[in-house]
Amino acid sequence: MDTNDDPDEDHLTSYDIQLSIQESIEDSKTEFYRERFIPLSDQNRKLVEAIKQGHILELQEYVKYKYALDEADEKGWFPLHEAVVQPIQQILEIVLDASYKTLWEFKTSDGETPLTLAIKAGLVENVRTLLEKGIWPNTKNDKGETPLLIAVKRGSYDMVSALLKYNTSLDQPCVKRWSAMHEAAKQGRKDLIALLLKHGGNVHLRDGFGVTPLGVAAEYGHCDVLEHLIHKGGDVFALADDGASVLFEAAGGGNPDCISLLLEYGGSGNVPNRAGHLPIHRAAYEGHYLALKYLIPVTSKNAIQKSGLTPVHSAADGQNVQCLELLIENGFDVNTLLADHISESYDDERKTALYFAVSNNDIHCTEVLLNADYMDYIPLCAKLKSALEVQREWPEIRQILENPCSLKHLCRLKIRRLMGLQRLCQPASVKKLPLPPSIQRYILFKEYDLYGQALKLP
Repeated sequence: MDTNDDPDEDHLTSYDIQLSIQESIEDSKTEFYRERFIPLSDQNRKLVEAIKQGHILELQEYVKYKYALDEADEKGWFPLHEAVVQPIQQILEIVLDASYKTLWEFKTSDGETPLTLAIKAGLVENVRTLLEKGIWPNTKNDKGETPLLIAVKRGSYDMVSALLKYNTSLDQPCVKRWSAMHEAAKQGRKDLIALLLKHGGNVHLRDGFGVTPLGVAAEYGHCDVLEHLIHKGGDVFALADDGASVLFEAAGGGNPDCISLLLEYGGSGNVPNRAGHLPIHRAAYEGHYLALKYLIPVTSKNAIQKSGLTPVHSAADGQNVQCLELLIENGFDVNTLLADHISESYDDERKTALYFAVSNNDIHCTEVLLNADYMDYIPLCAKLKSALEVQREWPEIRQILENPCSLKHLCRLKIRRLMGLQRLCQPASVKKLPLPPSIQRYILFKEYDLYGQALKLP
């Protein structure tokens, strides 16, 4: 045996194997009983009807026929499943006591156990009865939901409390490792969070995307839950698998109180996710005006420059006029270009905020950008620019470059770029274009060549 083996890892592996075996047995049971759903006996029909109608005396007679309890209908429902979703506790006790214990864990065709059905029905006393009789509290339904998770989704403090009393697993992973703690944070239930933590809940638990309950509370804007989790040891600096900080999640949620709280506890607006986006970008894109107000003064220009895009781009992309106006009021430049690596990720290689607005057919954002002295210009390549900067004429050249260009001229440059130099140098190729002669001349920069036109020069 390797002396370096990790006993905790061995324990987890053993648990996974046991869980896999248990699920295989449950699946085989379900398949076995699906073959026995029909036909149903008359005694089974009478028994189920007595359960639904709440006829206790009749039910006590019918449960004497054990085979009737062992039959399921076309939905995969045994009499026990019917009993757990009706409100009379005595009915459930009669059916439960008369049923074989092997039936207590059988699932319906939809994959629900008697316990998960009772929880979804919101019947607290039925849940308590099942647990008192010894039903296993950790069997998941076929959606991968534990009874505890379903109880939290229902928002029932009493049901959660009952499950915890009977030693339900707090950290049992559900689909995408979503836990009861995450769900309570999403629902904004501070009381349930406190109850789960009191019974050993883990504030640092991560879901399948690496998000902690703190991040979930921030995303859904539950400030009281957020503060409670911080006081219980929640990590304000935790990053999700995509690099998103808790503050980034809060920026997406848009609650300014959450953002203020996180900043108070040391959260930084200068931490980008793996895509390079900052919290300020998220707030601008989502249109969270008040959140953006908090983030503008705590985000450095250097961090924005490193990201390769400005919040102005994000606001224009998200079609959020108010956020765009707020950014302009705070001195953000509407003429800043996207970094090359971001621009090249778009098929049209867009660079400006105006391009986003026009592409979205967003008239309001377009007007705001144009009124804010938006300027388009022809960028020089780096090598040519460095060569020109040492020339005496550079100030004049720069002034010319900074002058806005007409849309018609920008279209001409786009067409010339698509055609390529070789075709532009061949007049025959240009004449084959399905364009009027005046536009052909414009593309070749011959719109003012009056003498050449008169002499019919190529």
